[in-house]
Amino acid sequence: MTERKPPGVPWESWIDRQIRQARERGEFEDLPGTGQPLPDLDRPFDELWWVKEKLRREELSYMAPSVALRQYVHDALQAASRAKSEAEVRRLIAEVNEQIRDANRKGIRGPSLMLMPLDPDRVVREWRLQRSHRKADDL
Repeated sequence: MTERKPPGVPWESWIDRQIRQARERGEFEDLPGTGQPLPDLDRPFDELWWVKEKLRREELSYMAPSVALRQYVHDALQAASRAKSEAEVRRLIAEVNEQIRDANRKGIRGPSLMLMPLDPDRVVREWRLQRSHRKADDL
């Protein structure tokens, strides 16, 4: 059974009174978004909405280390395809392979990595082939 309001205690709570008084003083006027619908009400519930909103607002991102390493490998292969020399390709692949070996040796957080070091000779062959196609297209 619920409790009854004791005699002498007003219906208005202390918090309600503060809100009413602030409203009467006009402290809620001209707030950002006044009169606008609440954003994202039509989206499915996500209990991490506030984390995602904070990351977006602060222009931050979080990527699991294993996913970040995969992105790093992808970016390095793209850079290798645009390299000016074979030495640059080999240097890029050596750096990537060191990162992969380190992650495989020490372990890395995030989804399973399952990534083996790249074959520098294969990457160089592809780089040469791509260069020869570009030269043929230029003719």
